[in-house]
Amino acid sequence: MTLLDATLSTSVLSLPQADGSLAPYRLSGKALPFEAPAAPFTRVVFSAAHVVADPLATVEPAKAVAIDWEATLAYRRHLARLGLGIAEAMDTAQRGMGLPWPAALELIGRSVAELRGVPGASVFSGVGTDHVDPADIRDIDGVVAAYLHQLEAVQKLGGRVILMASRALARIASGAGDYETVYRRVLAAADAPVILHWLGEAFDPALAGYWGAATFEDALETVVGIIGASVAKVDGIKISLLDDQAEIALRRRLPDGVKMYTGDDFNYPALIKGDERGHSHALLGIFDAIAPAASLALSALARGDEAGYDRLMAPTVPLSRCIFRAPTYAYKTGIVFLAWLNGFQSHFTMLGGAQAQRSIGYFAEVFRLADGAGLLRDPDLAATRMRALLALHGVDAR
Repeated sequence: MTLLDATLSTSVLSLPQADGSLAPYRLSGKALPFEAPAAPFTRVVFSAAHVVADPLATVEPAKAVAIDWEATLAYRRHLARLGLGIAEAMDTAQRGMGLPWPAALELIGRSVAELRGVPGASVFSGVGTDHVDPADIRDIDGVVAAYLHQLEAVQKLGGRVILMASRALARIASGAGDYETVYRRVLAAADAPVILHWLGEAFDPALAGYWGAATFEDALETVVGIIGASVAKVDGIKISLLDDQAEIALRRRLPDGVKMYTGDDFNYPALIKGDERGHSHALLGIFDAIAPAASLALSALARGDEAGYDRLMAPTVPLSRCIFRAPTYAYKTGIVFLAWLNGFQSHFTMLGGAQAQRSIGYFAEVFRLADGAGLLRDPDLAATRMRALLALHGVDAR
């Protein structure tokens, strides 16, 4: 599958460069088709999905949450139509960084209800301990109780579970044994196999030293042991360390039937395609932004067209590496920016004012790379909105 030759856009903008100067940029005017896949994928694929803030709500951004539910759920329908499952209420949705537990639970309930009965649609939702301040959890029993509170709430909604990493556990655990105890007890209460979530400190600095280990090798042994002790309760594990070799090392140690879900937003094409010893499935934040390309590429892979898969995925990698560049936790800003450029929301406003976490040079680079990857579905609309953002930053883009 190649780019569709849409009507060529004549839009030319003056965009900031890395040195702060302006240079003209002409849009390609080409866009990938945003279409449903013709056949099922050969990989299990989830997109972590962002939330759309309500920009007109009268709230203090740091103290309250206002969500545009219609636009938020419409975006999930869009992702599902492209064949992607929804990883709900995860860090892409600003979980723990703007989306508190009560709003997350409402989001989970609405998404599960919205996609229930939609053929092929799948929703797995984040369960953690973030409804309690980590400083208020004094011991391992407190961590388990916090996990079980959220686990039970999601299971009552009929939801499947992604067991998120816990800042509280990272704070108080004295070693690998505490992680083994917590995960054993929480997994025992799961009514269906869950996806474990190994999130690196690049995404959340509060998770440094997770699994009670200072090195990857020691953490790997702990994780493999936890999975092996409760293998019937584990659907798979997502690893987000931005280290493809670490992911492959874990993938090769997983028990039969336990899936590896890549969370590597730098190296996902090769990890998903795999090698002679296996492949990864996917649970990725970048799939929110590159959903049309990912859907077409996965369809090509399902047909055995590896060259087509590579051709579609390749232009998305520079875009993803830009969106997820340090500080990595601010990647949500680029995700929401592209949703706005593509007309999936009417504004570029995020929970807690997080749209201010990146510079105008970052947005200009995301804009160029998205255009090059065929991911601006209406180039003229995208150009109009980019001009508005540039003007807000004092840049005359004419």
